[in-house]
Amino acid sequence: MTFVATNRMEWLLRRVKEAVFLSACRSVLLMSCLLLVLSVSMYPGLWSIGVQLHSALTGSYVPGHHSVLLINSPTEEAAKDIGRAIMERRLAASINILSRTSTMYYWKGEIQHASEVLMLVKTKTSRIQHVVDFVRSVHPYANPEVLSFPVEDGSLAYVKWMDEAIPDD
Repeated sequence: MTFVATNRMEWLLRRVKEAVFLSACRSVLLMSCLLLVLSVSMYPGLWSIGVQLHSALTGSYVPGHHSVLLINSPTEEAAKDIGRAIMERRLAASINILSRTSTMYYWKGEIQHASEVLMLVKTKTSRIQHVVDFVRSVHPYANPEVLSFPVEDGSLAYVKWMDEAIPDD
C-alpha cells in the first residue's frame, strides 16, 4: 500500500512540476511577445533616443538622421502657404524659401522653361513621408517635386536644435 501511495505522490509531484514549468514557459513567452510589440511600436522614439545618446557620448553626428527636402512651387505665395502649413504641423525645423529660380524640364517631349520658387525643408528623415504626403495633398501642381537628401554631417548644435524643434513620431 505504501508503494502505491509513494508512486501516486511521485506522479502528483511530477505533474505539479510540469504544470509549474509550463506556466513559467507561458509567462516567459507572453513577456517576450509583449516586449517585442512594445519595442516595435516604440522604435522611432527608441531610435531618436539612441541617436541622441550616440551624439552625446561620441560628440559626433549620426549620418542620415536628418534630411533636406527640395520642393518647387509656382509662386512665392504658394511656397509661403505650404511652408507655413508644414511648420504649423511641426514636420520641419526650418524652411528656406528661395525666390524665383529658373527651371528647365521635359514636358510632353519638349524642353520647357519656367520660373519657380524653391523651398529647402530641413527635417528628420523619419518625417519625410509625412511631409511628402502633406505636400501632395495641398500643392497646386498635380505632380509636385519633392526630393530628399540625407544630411551626412553638420553642426551638432544645429542638429540638436532640429531634434528639439521636431517632435518624435
